[in-house]
Amino acid sequence: MSKSDSQPRKSVVNASTARRARPPGATKATRASAASRKLPAELLTPDEVRALIRACSPTAPTGVRNRALLVVLYRGGLRVGEALALYPKDVDAARGTIRVLHGKGDRDRLAVIDDGALAVLSRWIDARKALGISARRRLFCTLAGGPLQASYVRQLLPRLASRAGIDKRVHAHGLRHAHAVELVEDGVAVHHIRDQLGHASLAVTDRYLRRIAPGARIDALRGRRWEL
Repeated sequence: MSKSDSQPRKSVVNASTARRARPPGATKATRASAASRKLPAELLTPDEVRALIRACSPTAPTGVRNRALLVVLYRGGLRVGEALALYPKDVDAARGTIRVLHGKGDRDRLAVIDDGALAVLSRWIDARKALGISARRRLFCTLAGGPLQASYVRQLLPRLASRAGIDKRVHAHGLRHAHAVELVEDGVAVHHIRDQLGHASLAVTDRYLRRIAPGARIDALRGRRWEL
C-alpha cells in the first residue's frame, strides 16, 4: 500500500480518538460555559464601586458618560446590553425609573434608580445636549452619537479597576451583582428584587441570590457552637 493510501486511515483514527476524548454532547459553547462557571463571583464592596466610578474623569465628556453608565449598571441593576439599548426617553427622572423595553427573554420592566444616581445620569444627559447629540440617539453613545459597543465596556472596566487599585475581576455584571447584594442587605423583599433585576420567577431570583449573596447562610452556620 502506498503512503498516500495509508494517510486517510491515520486521519480517521485521530479524529475518532479526539471524539472519544470529548465528553458526550460537548461543544465549544458548552466547554466555554463550563469554564466560566468555575470562576466564582468576586463581589465588589460599595467603596470599591465608588472608587471604580471615580476613576472616570468628572469633567471630560467620555468620563461623564462612563460615570453615568456605571451608575445605571450599579444602582439600577441593569445588564450591560439593557443599558446600551436605552434612549433618553426611557429615563423618567420625576418617578426615578428607567424603562427596559427588551430585557432577557424580551421582557420589559421598570428599574428604579435613586436620586443620587439620577444626579450622575443627569450630568451626562446635559453633556449630550451640549454636544448637540439628538435625543433619538442611544442614551449611552459615542461623542459623535454612534452606538456604544459592549466590547468597549468590557475593555473599560479592567482599566478603571487598575486605576482604582482594585485587584478583583471587574466586569459589568459584577455591578449588577453588587446591586442585588445591597438590596438583600437592606432588607428589600425578594419579589421586589425579582422585579428590579427582571427575573422570570422568584425561583430564579432565589438561586441567583444564594449564589452571589450567601451571607445569611454563612452567618447562620458560623453561629453554631463546637469545641474540642
